[in-house]
Amino acid sequence: MNTLHYAHWPVGLPHFLTPPETSVYTNLEISAKRYPSKPAIIFYDKTLSYAEFHAEVLALAGYLQQVCGVQRGDRVLLDMQNCPQFVIAYYAIMRADAMVVPVNPMLMTDELEHYINDSGAKVAVASQEIFPRMLPLVGKTCLQHAVVATYSDFLPASTDLTVPDFVAAPRQVPEQAGVIAWKDVIAAGHVPGPHLAGPADLACMPYTSGTTGKPKGCIHTHASVMFNVVGSPVWSGSINPDMVSLAVLPFFHVTGMQSVMNGAIYCGGALVILPRWDRDVAGQLITRYHVTAWTLVPAMMIDFLSNPRLAEYDISKLSRVSGGGAAMPAAIAQKLLALTGQTYMEGYGLSETMAPSHLNPPQRMKQQCLGMPYFSTDSRVVDPTTLQEVKQGETGEIWINGPQVFQGYWNDPQKTAESFAELDGKRFFRSGDLGYMDEEGFFFFTDRLKRMINASGYKVWPAEVESMMYQHPGIQECCIIASRDAYRGETVKAIVVKKPGSDVSAEDIIAWSHEKMAAYKTPRIVEFVDTLPKSGTGKVMWRALQEKEAANNP
Repeated sequence: MNTLHYAHWPVGLPHFLTPPETSVYTNLEISAKRYPSKPAIIFYDKTLSYAEFHAEVLALAGYLQQVCGVQRGDRVLLDMQNCPQFVIAYYAIMRADAMVVPVNPMLMTDELEHYINDSGAKVAVASQEIFPRMLPLVGKTCLQHAVVATYSDFLPASTDLTVPDFVAAPRQVPEQAGVIAWKDVIAAGHVPGPHLAGPADLACMPYTSGTTGKPKGCIHTHASVMFNVVGSPVWSGSINPDMVSLAVLPFFHVTGMQSVMNGAIYCGGALVILPRWDRDVAGQLITRYHVTAWTLVPAMMIDFLSNPRLAEYDISKLSRVSGGGAAMPAAIAQKLLALTGQTYMEGYGLSETMAPSHLNPPQRMKQQCLGMPYFSTDSRVVDPTTLQEVKQGETGEIWINGPQVFQGYWNDPQKTAESFAELDGKRFFRSGDLGYMDEEGFFFFTDRLKRMINASGYKVWPAEVESMMYQHPGIQECCIIASRDAYRGETVKAIVVKKPGSDVSAEDIIAWSHEKMAAYKTPRIVEFVDTLPKSGTGKVMWRALQEKEAANNP
C-alpha cells in the first residue's frame, strides 16, 4: 500500500475512518431530531425545516409501501431536476427499505425504457416536465405506479429571484391509472412500517455506461454510500450544522448526491437548491443565504467569474469551493483565490465509488490534481496489460480498493468480473482511467483507457450514442468522437457515412438526435465521410479518428 501521501495528511485526522453502522435514511432521522426547526431546504426563498422535510419523507414512504407495494430491496426510479421533492423522495425510498435508482432528467423515452426494464422498477417518482417522456411506459413495462411532482408546489408566494418557467408552471398531472400527484400522496398521510434496512441492504444504484452496450447499474449498499457521506465532510472539516451549501450540481449524479445533498443532511446543514445553472441567481443566493460551501464543475465557475455583475455579490462567506469531473483551469483557480481566498479543492471519483476515492488535503491542495487516496482507501497505478504495479511517476491504470467501492454491476456478472482484479491479496476496482502518482503520493489523470467524452462533467459513452444513431434511416455507418469545446471542455462529434441515395443533412441528424437521446449526448457537430477507417477484423478504428481530430483542433 502506498503511504507517501501520509506526509501530507490532514492534521489530526485518522488514516482509517469508522462510518456509522446505520442506513443512510437514519442520518435524516437524527438531524430532524436534533434540529427540527432549522432550515433544511431553501428553494427560491421558500424554506423547509428539518421537521417539515422529515414529515413529507414519512408520508411518501408510507404511500410507497402501502399503496405501491414497495418492499425491502425493491428498486424505485427517481427522475427529477434538483428540487425539494428530489431530496424528499430519495430519503423516502430509503425509509421504505427500497433502492434509489437516480436517472438523468434529460433522458428520453427510449432511454428510460432500458433503465426501467433493467432495474425492474415497478414505481417511479418524477417531475411533471419530465413525466410526458415516462408516461408511455406506465403499465406498458414493469412500471406500474408513478408519483408526479410539481416544482411550483414548493415555491414561496413571491420572490424577486428569476424563476424558470418550468419551475413556476402550475400543477398538471395526467389522469391515468397508476399515476398520482405528489400533493395527493402527501395529503393521504400514510404511515410507513418499521425501518428495516441496514448497512448491507441495497441503497442506491446510479447507472454508468461503458465501452459497449447499454448503461449498467452500479450496486451500492447503505455501507458504501454512507462511507463517503461521512468521509467527505470529515476530510474537509465542514461537519457543521450551520453550513449552507449551494446545491446546483445535479443530485442524480454521485458528486451532487453525496458531496452536496447527503453530506449536508448528515451534518444538519442547509441546502440552497438551484434546479438549473443561472449565474445571477447563484450570486444572489450565495449573498442572501451566506453560502459557505459550493461544489461545482469548472464550467460553472468560468461562467460565474466572467459575470459583469460579479461585484454585486457577496461571496466572502464561502469557506469551501470544491469539485471534480474535469480539471479547473489554472487561471480560473487563481481568480477564485484572489476574490475569495479559497483554493479550489479537486477530487476524483466515479459512480462505482459513489463519489470520492481521492481528494486533495485542505492544507495542501494541488491544482489540476486528483488528490490522494483518502480515508481507508488503497489506490495503485497498474500496467493494464501485465497487471503489475508501475513505478512512481509512470503512467498506468488507476485501481481502487476501499469501503466506498460498489458491489458490482446489476445483472451483469461478466462485466463485474472484468472490472475487478486482485493485487497483494486485495480486490481492486479497475477504473479505466490512466494516471500517475507523483513523488508525494498525489495522483494525476493523463488519459482514458476506455472510450469516453467528458462534456461539462457529463460522461458520454460513444458506443451508446452510436447504437442510437444507427436507428436513423439515413445513416449507414457512424463513429462518435470527442471534439474540443471552449466552454464544455469536450463536445460530441459524429462522423457519418450516409446510406446510398440519402440526402440527410447535418442539421437533420442533430434535430433527430435531440428527439431520441438526452441533450448532453446529442452530437453538436456532424461530419460526412465516404468511408470510416477499419482494422483487419473490420472494426472501426475510432482511435485513429480521435487522434486526427485532436491534431486538427489542438
